[in-house]
Amino acid sequence: SQASFDEDSLQQPAVGHWKPLMPSKGSKEEPETGCQDAGRVDETQSTEQLNVSRLRSSSVEIREKGSEFLKEELHKAQKELKLKDKECERLSKVREQLEQELEELTASLFEEAHKMVREANTKQAAAEKQLREARGKIDMLQAEVTALKTLVITSTPSSPNWELHPQLQSPSKAVFRKGHGRNKSTSSAMVSAASQNMTPEPVSHEHKEVDAILFAEFQAWKESPTLDKSCSFLDRIYREDIGPCLDFTKQELSELVRVAVEQNTLTIEPVASQTLPVVKVSAEECGGTKKCALSGLPRTCKHRIMLGDSGNYYYISPSCRARITAVCNFFTYIRYIQQGLVRQDVELMYWEVMRLRREMSMAKLGFYPSEM
Repeated sequence: SQASFDEDSLQQPAVGHWKPLMPSKGSKEEPETGCQDAGRVDETQSTEQLNVSRLRSSSVEIREKGSEFLKEELHKAQKELKLKDKECERLSKVREQLEQELEELTASLFEEAHKMVREANTKQAAAEKQLREARGKIDMLQAEVTALKTLVITSTPSSPNWELHPQLQSPSKAVFRKGHGRNKSTSSAMVSAASQNMTPEPVSHEHKEVDAILFAEFQAWKESPTLDKSCSFLDRIYREDIGPCLDFTKQELSELVRVAVEQNTLTIEPVASQTLPVVKVSAEECGGTKKCALSGLPRTCKHRIMLGDSGNYYYISPSCRARITAVCNFFTYIRYIQQGLVRQDVELMYWEVMRLRREMSMAKLGFYPSEM
């Protein structure tokens, strides 16, 4: 059946109207159709040209308007740029002015600071000078107080110092009294009175000769006086005089006494000067027979010592007191020399030192005045 359908379709023509592509020779409508087509083409071309011309004119207008807009924007940008330049110039001037003011302020502050530092240094130098002067006055007053203490210690109602009270001496002893008829200076009087505890011998009967080695050591020490025992002058005196003079039986207490003497913190006071309550006391408590704290022997102890501010008292015999007093007198005199209170010739000071050394040697051997 399908084969018969294909055959029929090949035999029968297709149904429809077909326009001839080219006009036939005997047809009357050929010229009109050609004219219409030509007119349509021309009209189309003219329309296209018109559209092109319009597009061209519109693009030109757009370009002109765009260029004007860009010119206006450029003009605005230039104005803004000029304003910015003026603002930058103004700000740079303000910055320069502020920097100048800051430099001036810094310079004035530094100048003021330097001025304050100079004034502070001047005031500090003046204060230090006043402090040195005050310390010098204090040292002088302390030396005078120490000398006064020595005078009080070496002259009591129970054992007066014959050098301080010549009226108490017998006429025979008063002839050989060595001292000053009228003291011209307090310090020299204190030194002389404090150092003269033993009955002196007439100077006119003595023959003295300066030892070259000892005098050279003393001169070297006098150039820069010090209490340091490492110098040759004091080292010799420590070995030959001070050490043996303060070498007691009780070694531990002897060392404490030596340190207190060196530091000028030793106090000696008579037992009779105590303020005792109104009760019956034994003779021993009033300065009678006691055991000496330094020698350990029972002796009549009229004095007692205190080391620094400890508050502990030690009763000592007259012999021990003479030895301690001799060393204290030596230290008092060399301290006066160190502080510049002794205004004498070097040789006179040397002989005074030798006299004090002789006192230490005599006290070490057991010789002491009867008023001790």
